[in-house]
Amino acid sequence: MPAPLRYIRSSPTIPAEADAVIIGGGIIGSFTAYYLAKRGLKVALLEKGVVGGEQSSRNWGWCRQQNRDARELPLATKALDLWEQFGAESGEDTGFRRCGLFYVSNDEEEIATWARWGDFARSVDVKTRMLSGEEASHHAGFTGQRWRGGVHSQMDGIANPGLAAPAAATAVLALGGTVHQSCAARGIETTGGAISAVVTERGTIRTRLVIQAGGAWASSFCRQLGVRFPQATVRQTILAVGTGGLTLPDAFYSKSISITRRGDGCHTLAISGRAKLDPTLQFLRFHREFLPMFGKRWKSISPGGLQAARAGHEGSSRWRLDRPTPMEAMRILDPTPDPKTVRLTRQHAAKLIPELGSAPTVASWAGFVDSTPDGVPVIGEVPAIPGMIVAAGFSGHGFGIGPGSAHLVADIATGQEPLVDPRPYRLTRFVAGEKIEVSEF
Repeated sequence: MPAPLRYIRSSPTIPAEADAVIIGGGIIGSFTAYYLAKRGLKVALLEKGVVGGEQSSRNWGWCRQQNRDARELPLATKALDLWEQFGAESGEDTGFRRCGLFYVSNDEEEIATWARWGDFARSVDVKTRMLSGEEASHHAGFTGQRWRGGVHSQMDGIANPGLAAPAAATAVLALGGTVHQSCAARGIETTGGAISAVVTERGTIRTRLVIQAGGAWASSFCRQLGVRFPQATVRQTILAVGTGGLTLPDAFYSKSISITRRGDGCHTLAISGRAKLDPTLQFLRFHREFLPMFGKRWKSISPGGLQAARAGHEGSSRWRLDRPTPMEAMRILDPTPDPKTVRLTRQHAAKLIPELGSAPTVASWAGFVDSTPDGVPVIGEVPAIPGMIVAAGFSGHGFGIGPGSAHLVADIATGQEPLVDPRPYRLTRFVAGEKIEVSEF
């Protein structure tokens, strides 16, 4: 079933022309449209299904600096301020709050890894505090267990995945932009090699600037244009339980279970990193580049089935601009939750907090998380196609850094001073022979 989501209205008709067309109404696309509209551009946001309907509403909702790869940390830090600014400037509710994140562990190696990250974080002025065994046990007193150590990232927080992308898209409408749901972008037209239009199922929009923020669909779209973007998806399962009068933290991590307050009186439960890898033609095409990542994380990933192949987002077919595409056949990626993962998640939760054993399951859902070979997103121009920018492959980290990533896209698109150094996110880092450095976190 879909995750909880706020549904918003669409603009009645597509425009004949726009300064920028954003493909994909997830957290990245919606916030990119917002920042471009704020700068005075006439924007059109296209979404083949509903805004926020895929992974942007199916994640934990964590907005963290803690344990970020060094390449992502600058974006994460900027994003926290932007989450706050967006609410103040737009009046829209994303559910964001700096509640702090708590991590606890009995694994000495895991604690040592957090400590090493903490040393690095403090060198770049990021606040994080290691917890002693006594402190960790106190903060996680609701578990009734003793812990060897932990971390408190006091400046981090959470937002509501069911509200965030719709809030940004609604703010786009308020700024005079247009939002088009159930409107797939089938492809682009070029003049002299540069972008000149986007062809949608409802007609053509003339433009010189396209942002591809299509999440799990981005690589297939790029392939239609002869652009090689290594991307693979894994399928993850999450569930929400009614917690009633239980006193639980807003955001808590342990190796066995993670808990997040959802904002509707429920908490979501998940096992960090656990995922199914569904074989697809796209994965086979890029499998060599993903071997280092999957080799490093093999304990968390198990073979899946045919859900991804049937969904069509990692297919190999070529689309015609005058015919329906796989995106129109599959408006929203809504994979079936893995029953074994649901059972195991409930077992882990009940073992850690016995009271959760009787908590009712309100909902469960799954999503396809789009990844790059190094676990770091692609944000940048496509050298072969002037006027095209890709922002995808966020590897399960995109929600929290969404506003920062979108701001960076808007900077690149308008030629302004970039929010952070964009070089770590360039698409060209995946050229043949260049070493892939896999994110540790």
